Amino acid sequence: MEHEVFVPVPAEALRAVLTDPDRVARCVPGLQRDAAGAGAGEDLAGRLRLRVGGHTITYRGGLRIVERDGAITYEGEGTEARGKGAVEVSLTVVLTPAAEGTGLGFTGALTATGRLAEEPDEAREVARVRLLDAFVEAAAGLAADAAEAEETSGGGDGTATDAGGAEIAGADGADGTGDDVGTSGADGTDRASGADGADLFGDEVFREAPAPVELPSPQPAAEAAHARRTMIGRSAEEVDHAPPRGRYAPVPAPEPSGAGATLRWVAPAAALALASAVIVGRALRRRR
Repeated sequence: MEHEVFVPVPAEALRAVLTDPDRVARCVPGLQRDAAGAGAGEDLAGRLRLRVGGHTITYRGGLRIVERDGAITYEGEGTEARGKGAVEVSLTVVLTPAAEGTGLGFTGALTATGRLAEEPDEAREVARVRLLDAFVEAAAGLAADAAEAEETSGGGDGTATDAGGAEIAGADGADGTGDDVGTSGADGTDRASGADGADLFGDEVFREAPAPVELPSPQPAAEAAHARRTMIGRSAEEVDHAPPRGRYAPVPAPEPSGAGATLRWVAPAAALALASAVIVGRALRRRR
């Protein structure tokens, strides 16, 4: 298989990324490194999830990075995490420096058995191109960041010079006496003053202090306690012994009026008079 791509990144910065196992692992999409690290003879070890067609295949294996005659070769093998298939790959990358970046040429071979071998050639080609493009894009981004950081750190060591090439002096004079430069005119007068020696800044302006804020006078202890009970609530003793107030207070019974009290005594008196008349009448009849 062959694949070519151009990136606007210096060749040396890109080579540093492609030969670093840690950064290579960050560039491979779907790669998850093993926590235990790589085994003997391996630079990377982990699990790779590969999307081919409408299926996802997970491989477990390792990868070696070898530099030969200026080219970078990746040699890896792996087995299916859920299956009996296996894959072996050998990928060589050649960097070609250019005026505005670097050209990358990929050549390699792939041997697969199992689920990957059962996929059609078109699906495998689409997966290969997608994987390589994503790998190159991530590597170019890391290389560009590294090159920019190197330029930033290297450009801060220069010494500022004026147009004539002489080093710019600081605030102190050349004799190191520390006298201010350009504070007086040719006649020795202070430049901060006018022609008549008056101060150019004029009179100082002072703002009036704001009026003091009047605070309320403290309340007496009794009033404060009453206000506190009103706001917070009555104490437990008051709640236990005092009658309820507000809408929960009992409604007092109406007081009896004068006419009602009179009627209350008239009825028994009339009954007593009627009974007395009956008794007297019966007594008179017996005598006759």
